[in-house]
Amino acid sequence: MATSRLSCVRKCRNPPVEAQYSAVRLPASQNLPTFTTDKRKNCRRPLLLNPTRIIPMKLLASLLLLIAVCACTPSRQYRVTEGHTHTYYRITYNYDRTLDDEIRGEIRRFYHSLNPFDSLSIVSAVNTNRNMEVDSIFIHAFRVAEEVSRQTDGMFDITCAPLINAWGFGFKNMGEVTPAMIDSMKTFVGYEKVRLEGNRVVKDDPRLLLNFSAVGDGCICDLIAARLDSLGVEDYLVDIGGEMTAKGRNAKGLPWHIGINRPVDDSTQLNTDIEQVIELGERVGLATSGDYRNFYIKDGKKYAHTINPKTGYPAGGDILSATIIARDCIVADAYATACMALGREGAKALQARHPELEYFFIYADSTGAYRTEYSPGMEKYLVK
Repeated sequence: MATSRLSCVRKCRNPPVEAQYSAVRLPASQNLPTFTTDKRKNCRRPLLLNPTRIIPMKLLASLLLLIAVCACTPSRQYRVTEGHTHTYYRITYNYDRTLDDEIRGEIRRFYHSLNPFDSLSIVSAVNTNRNMEVDSIFIHAFRVAEEVSRQTDGMFDITCAPLINAWGFGFKNMGEVTPAMIDSMKTFVGYEKVRLEGNRVVKDDPRLLLNFSAVGDGCICDLIAARLDSLGVEDYLVDIGGEMTAKGRNAKGLPWHIGINRPVDDSTQLNTDIEQVIELGERVGLATSGDYRNFYIKDGKKYAHTINPKTGYPAGGDILSATIIARDCIVADAYATACMALGREGAKALQARHPELEYFFIYADSTGAYRTEYSPGMEKYLVK
């Protein structure tokens, strides 16, 4: 016969532990006491009399509160936002929710500012001499390009747009290229012929055109990375068409590993042979430029997308692939392009003046065999 808890307390010399503690009984499967009736003493007693195995109410309440908080708080995990615009993008990050909207919002901001294929973009307005104030993205990209142009004595130049178009690598197709055409274009190409005055672009010649493609992917990387930083994301890899900004660790708790492709001529971009693996843990930007994917063959001659601003012709230097690590990806992107135009000796001299940059070059020797060369500071990033 069931005995009430009160009568049990009165009749038993040693009241059951549940009478001494305000406790809640949990299922026996959790190894907590179960109760049975002791017919000799006519009271319910625990099978296990160790009071430490009963959870006091305050402790239980704390545990339940912790469980409730954990259940309501999404756990951080590695997530991926990816897609395709002018190139692929893949952003991997450790966060408690997906950030698709935030990431794609930054991509849209970039396109509104610097996409020359969009007639409504800011750069299109500048190129068609419409009166428009530029935004912060435009100003930042312009200032970076201007500084890299100065540091490379004009071998990097975003005013090369007419020449890039002429050779079939820009946003307009100019058809057949002649020496007279190149000479004519060079009269209104040059970074010294354009400047910012406040939020407006001032040109010395209205025919001057701007093309930010040499810093575009790096710029998007930095925009997205800054957004992730503002949200407190500590671990991420932003990959925009092979230009990258990395921070923290991957899902295995290890530094991010990035492969540098072997520079095999492959306009289909299907070749994935890796020449070297780079390891990134600190927050840095990495960019690679090469003439082995964006090129065409005409009359048996190869024409690649890196243009020498001073000659007006494709650079055709001795570097096949230039990878640069810098604090910001937009800076790495600009200098990687500059190195392709400068060639190995010019690029190494540049890095000697700018030790904050690290380089990894792939080139071909006199026999056509691949060779690599890198700055002393790059060695810490190489996986051997």
